[in-house]
Amino acid sequence: MKPKAVFNWSSGKDSALALYKTLQENQTEVTTLLTSINEEFQRISMHGVHVSLLEKQAESLGIPLIKMELPKEPSMDEYRDLMNKTMSEIQAMGITQSIFGDIFLEDLRKYREEQLQSIGMEAVFPLWKKNTTDLIHEFLDLGFKTVVTCVNETYLDKSFAGRIIDQDFIRDLPKNVDPCGENGEFHTFTFDGPIFKEPVQFEIGETVKKTYPKPKTDGEDQEGEYIFWFCDLKLK
Repeated sequence: MKPKAVFNWSSGKDSALALYKTLQENQTEVTTLLTSINEEFQRISMHGVHVSLLEKQAESLGIPLIKMELPKEPSMDEYRDLMNKTMSEIQAMGITQSIFGDIFLEDLRKYREEQLQSIGMEAVFPLWKKNTTDLIHEFLDLGFKTVVTCVNETYLDKSFAGRIIDQDFIRDLPKNVDPCGENGEFHTFTFDGPIFKEPVQFEIGETVKKTYPKPKTDGEDQEGEYIFWFCDLKLK
């Protein structure tokens, strides 16, 4: 009998490719998707995608969806407590693995592994340490389609928000930007590809600017703020 797994679904391209590889390998039964949602705005954390599009994705994938609703600005303790509660409920469903689309963020992987080990679950990373240039080309060659929903202005300007990722997009990226946005340079919404029964239909809405204060370091405030541009997608 194959182990049962929950897939941590962000709605973006890395999640889609990691899920594709998991399904192709057919060594695990993916029984549910798990997505973190901003409770106040009903949008996917960081990606800014409205829950209505997320639900359409899950419907097209044919996999049940669990939405973990987070307060607007959760503390690390609040996040950890809510995640532990959610994962304990998932574990009670007979699920023993949790799958992620992370590629090379060592600290994040260690955190995920430690949290899951504490409740007796295993973390799985299908894309780990893969070359990101190879991954983005594989993603496109497989027929996936994705749109940029959020950009970090530290790396990319407003014009990249709302663009479909294609060969021109990859060529236009500055040299200091990872082609998969693995350092948080940009986030995406994947709307079509080999794992979907049908494309998710949407329209491009307005692009809005949001600012966030830089986090404290050793008790001191960092000067300045982070600027993000979010492209709103509207379900057709």
